[in-house]
Amino acid sequence: MKSTLFITAVLATAISFVSCNYSNANPKKNPEIENPVLAENTKIQVALLLDTSGSMDGLIDQAKSRLWNIVNTLTTLKYDGKTPDIEIALYEYGNDGLSEKSNYIRQIAPLSTDLDLISEQLFSLRTNGGNEYCGAVIQDAANQLKWAKENNNMKLIYIAGNEEFNQGKINYKEAISDALKNGIYVNTIYCGDKTQGINEFWKNGADYGKGKYFNIDSNESVKYIVTPYDAEITKCNEKINKTYIGYGVKGSAKKMNQETQDKNAQKVSASNYAERAVSKSKAVYKNESWDLVDKVKEDKTALSKIKKEELPTELQNKSAAEINTIVTQKTKERETIQKEIGELGRKRQQYIDTESKKTKKQDDLGNAINTSIVGFAKVKGYTVEK
Repeated sequence: MKSTLFITAVLATAISFVSCNYSNANPKKNPEIENPVLAENTKIQVALLLDTSGSMDGLIDQAKSRLWNIVNTLTTLKYDGKTPDIEIALYEYGNDGLSEKSNYIRQIAPLSTDLDLISEQLFSLRTNGGNEYCGAVIQDAANQLKWAKENNNMKLIYIAGNEEFNQGKINYKEAISDALKNGIYVNTIYCGDKTQGINEFWKNGADYGKGKYFNIDSNESVKYIVTPYDAEITKCNEKINKTYIGYGVKGSAKKMNQETQDKNAQKVSASNYAERAVSKSKAVYKNESWDLVDKVKEDKTALSKIKKEELPTELQNKSAAEINTIVTQKTKERETIQKEIGELGRKRQQYIDTESKKTKKQDDLGNAINTSIVGFAKVKGYTVEK
């Protein structure tokens, strides 16, 4: 089972399927005035279906090394002036360690904005043996995940692997047809020769899914460009971690996991670590479920609703006014650091873009995403911020 640049394709076409549909069922009344409802932010929802059979270790390694680069690329996109929420789901399929009754499929993570969770689960994946049932895993992802209803959201499935696309009892054409009925588009990434992927029905799957077919070199590793800004960004990352205040039953564990995912990114490369740090300066990196600063940013009255025992030990004996002062201070600190990281991140990317022009362009995840996303964004009415 071959591997590698699957995530390039994964989010590269994420901009190509946006449409809007508005209706007014009762022209005599305006329900938005009588019953005002806050509109949800636009979402980019992506389900990654990863073949973890046999020798697909390179595929998993590629996912680990490019997650934060993809996040940072997506955050340059704006829809109606706003940054869309990014939700990612993970499935693995084709692993003999999974149940035969489940068609050797496992949902690793539901659609989630918890990017640390996605990173954690990617780093926990292991490969083993395999029967790869593409139709079955597409069906599971389309039926099990909580997909957004509004038509202006992008709902995308990306399946990566090799071997024949038509294996298993579930007909891939029927599974894809059912996904399309809910506005979910299917893209395929064949780990191997382009013609072979076509012969093994991977392109046919993408054609049925109104998506894109990609093939990737399973043996190619990511080449990183070290920049003069990486060390400064690393220092900023260490500072920004100190602005997080864990609360609730998950607070302590989630804060620890944040640091664990820093280490995981750092093990891949210094460049990957810098990409993760840049992600922390973005609006899509949010942790309101366990961090007081993000929680108060989301809900100004949050502190009055949190019980004393849900607070970290060092805050439990503080007065409400003192806690508010601390949270306000940490909020300002974080905003200052995020601004600094953002500026360093822009200079870093400019440096990478310049250096990349000096050598032969690599068929690499980052290059493909930057090129294709910008192209699709312009076609679909998105703006791209540098």
